[in-house]
Amino acid sequence: MRPSRGGPIAGPIQAAVFGWLPVYLWIVLGSVFVGGVHDFGSLLASVRHKSRSIGEIIEANIGRSGKKLFNIFAWLTLILVVAAFTSITAEAFAATPAAGTSSMLFMFIAVLFGEMVYRRNASLSVSTVTGVALIFLSVWLGYKYPILQFDKTTWQYILLVYTFLASVLPVWLLLQPRDYLNSFLLYAMLIGGTVGILLMRPTLQLEAFRGFALETGSGVQYLFPMVFVTVACGACSGFHSLVGSGTTAKQISSESDIRFVGYGAMLIEGLLAIVALISVASVAYAEGTPAEIFARGIARFMTSFGVPEDFGMVFVTLAFTAFALTSLDTATRLGRYIFQEYFETKEGEKNLLADKYVATLITIVASYILLAYGYQKIWPIFGSANQLLSALSLLALTAWLVRTGKNMVMTFLPMLWMFAVTLSATLLLMKNFYYAGNYVLVVMSIALFALAIVLMVVTYNTLKKARAKNAASAKMD
Repeated sequence: MRPSRGGPIAGPIQAAVFGWLPVYLWIVLGSVFVGGVHDFGSLLASVRHKSRSIGEIIEANIGRSGKKLFNIFAWLTLILVVAAFTSITAEAFAATPAAGTSSMLFMFIAVLFGEMVYRRNASLSVSTVTGVALIFLSVWLGYKYPILQFDKTTWQYILLVYTFLASVLPVWLLLQPRDYLNSFLLYAMLIGGTVGILLMRPTLQLEAFRGFALETGSGVQYLFPMVFVTVACGACSGFHSLVGSGTTAKQISSESDIRFVGYGAMLIEGLLAIVALISVASVAYAEGTPAEIFARGIARFMTSFGVPEDFGMVFVTLAFTAFALTSLDTATRLGRYIFQEYFETKEGEKNLLADKYVATLITIVASYILLAYGYQKIWPIFGSANQLLSALSLLALTAWLVRTGKNMVMTFLPMLWMFAVTLSATLLLMKNFYYAGNYVLVVMSIALFALAIVLMVVTYNTLKKARAKNAASAKMD
């Protein structure tokens, strides 16, 4: 099962500056024709390649140099994921101490769940009921006794320590039980928000369309391409290809389940993005972080069936940050794997950079450097990198379909669109970062752009040679 992330909540809320209509259209069309295809294809390709990662699929169909380039790109994207979600989660905990307190209690519940299920062979159904009950108890305790009241910087340090532990500890002890229990929080929040919207039928205060070019604090922003990269995970996410391939693929018992797990999960993520969009559109120009705006909106919707608004705020903030934390721990662990894989040597040879503790520390330190910019500045480049990663994953899927003689139109057209969107956005961000003096982000934008172009060229040359070889073989026959 692929856990949902905080991206489909934060992205639509920030993109709504252009009006709710373009955001809504991209969520629907993107999740159905781009994101769903991307997630389904990545999972299917991984299963067909013996549950290998997308990097290994690239190596099999494009070559080892393609894999190396993709791994560099993926690692840079993952440190952006860690930085963006550390920033946004720390702000949410600082603004809502009750949610921070509940979240820390939730971590202890997850460890206890993992110990009981995986080491003491406790019943999964009994442990699940108990775990979910304890989660709601932690919400109530956090609401009544919000004792963890820290500023944003302190929370950032706490979260980075957490990501280090989640990356190096056995997956059954913390990461897997957290993700499993998180799913119940997600569905409770999603059902509560959806039912609340249907009962309350809120009026959308935000304009449907506010213009193709808007003046913002960071300069002029253009609807194309910025809406498409800002919405990010709500319509399509390259991060899903990293999680789905090599990880979710190992948990698939039958290929018939791939459509439901891969494509279906993306549609649920699209629904969550629409709920987030309605939460901000119903209050128009609300102040606060995306977590605060979303929590305030959903809590108000849930009052329609009797949930106290203050309690709802704590519950929704916990749910939001719980999924943001899954992005943190999963991204850090994936970043560690990719870093180790890049520097791995022959079996038996010692390599400091391939050590899991060193690889994790380097990944976290690189993310910490970016934290100084805050999620508002990181989010656009995170969105661009994440969507560009999806374009590269679609490129890998297209190469696989071509080499196996299958129809590649279903992945080729979404790939072209995602490259057009993301490369345009990256060029615009380079200019904005340069004039704002954010030179670290300028360098990162250039690196991401260059890596994507080189990987496209390598793929084209590889497929061209493969086609020439096949044509020559056909003539000989």
